[in-house]
Amino acid sequence: MHLSTELEIYYHLGVALAIGLLMGVERGWKEREAEEGSRVAGVRTYGLIGLLGGTAALVAQQLNTLLLGFAFLALAGIMTTAYIVTYRRFNDASITGVVAALLAFSFGAMAVLGEAVTAAAFAVVATLLLAVKPVLHRWIRALEAEELRAGIRLLLISVVLLPILPDQGYGPWQSLNPYTIWWMVVLIAAISFVGYFAVRIAGARKGTMYTGLFAGLASSTALTLHFSRIGRSSPIMTPMLATGILMACGTMYPRMYLIAGLVSPQMWRPLLVPVVVMSLLVYAMALYSYWRSHAEGEGKTVAASMHNPLDLAPALSFGVLLALIMLFAEALRRWTGDAGVLALAGVSGIADVDAITLSLSRMTGGDLAAHIAASGIVIAASVNSLVKGALAATVGGGRLGLWVGLPLLTAAIGGLLSIQWLG
Repeated sequence: MHLSTELEIYYHLGVALAIGLLMGVERGWKEREAEEGSRVAGVRTYGLIGLLGGTAALVAQQLNTLLLGFAFLALAGIMTTAYIVTYRRFNDASITGVVAALLAFSFGAMAVLGEAVTAAAFAVVATLLLAVKPVLHRWIRALEAEELRAGIRLLLISVVLLPILPDQGYGPWQSLNPYTIWWMVVLIAAISFVGYFAVRIAGARKGTMYTGLFAGLASSTALTLHFSRIGRSSPIMTPMLATGILMACGTMYPRMYLIAGLVSPQMWRPLLVPVVVMSLLVYAMALYSYWRSHAEGEGKTVAASMHNPLDLAPALSFGVLLALIMLFAEALRRWTGDAGVLALAGVSGIADVDAITLSLSRMTGGDLAAHIAASGIVIAASVNSLVKGALAATVGGGRLGLWVGLPLLTAAIGGLLSIQWLG
């Protein structure tokens, strides 16, 4: 046997052994208080199971591939027998250890069969999953029925509906692509879903700054309206409420940047300067508001105000709005050129920035220049910021409007001035 071949075999078997030991350390640590002999498998056993998988794969390559399957079945039988004995003795019905052992065997076999990197990567993921059991169980206990249904709906609109939609243009100028429109709806829904659960998992007690940061992923406008209503009845909370509003509004700019870049990588560069300028201006004032805030119990009212972000009606409404904006944007571009697109961006920003961001970013794949699309997105974000400042002043009163409106006005001006760097 050639030396390089022998070294390769040693490497693959070493990876198989390391995988078993890694999973065994996690299993052994969890059962470290158990009496000697009461554990089905510990560090050594898992290491040997990983090595067994690698050895079985090596032998199967030389003789017959069926041997690997028989070895797996034999291990499954041994682990099942051990599980039955453990269940009768300790009344422990968990099969996690059995599954983990079978995975260690499988990963060891994968390492020898030429997938060492993949096997090692998923062994780390499996070990992490085993280690976070208390956290996962706490999340499950905190999960409400409506939130579970929301997660299922997200899977429905993404995994089930998205793949079956036609990926081609329809309507005037072939500007309406059902697959693209629905993919963008899924993108927005997923970001809102993550933002919602970030607030739920972290807890509102972390403070309005932390809550506003994550709530901005779901809806900075909704948070602005809710905090403004609180500010109307509790003026003493103005600095604290301004902190949450500004953090949510500041988060809108990186979110906008992320959405545009995911849809069209051409947007990463032209949007960078405006997004950095606008974010820093708003976040700086949020930090100042936080410093001025001395109220206790920050953010306790936020959790009650958070609504499930995945009701199908709002998702469908967003899809309709997005389709209309895509159609009007293409029509204005053809009829009036770039000026019409920028005007549409300003009008769209009154209600929402996500739809126009998605539409203009998608159009950069055609005849629309990236710097024009970026200019439109910045205009929409600036208009939307001014609207939220006006909303805070109208609903929350003049004092809250001053705390929120001035930073948002400054950010809007800074964003519009930074457009000169887009070309």
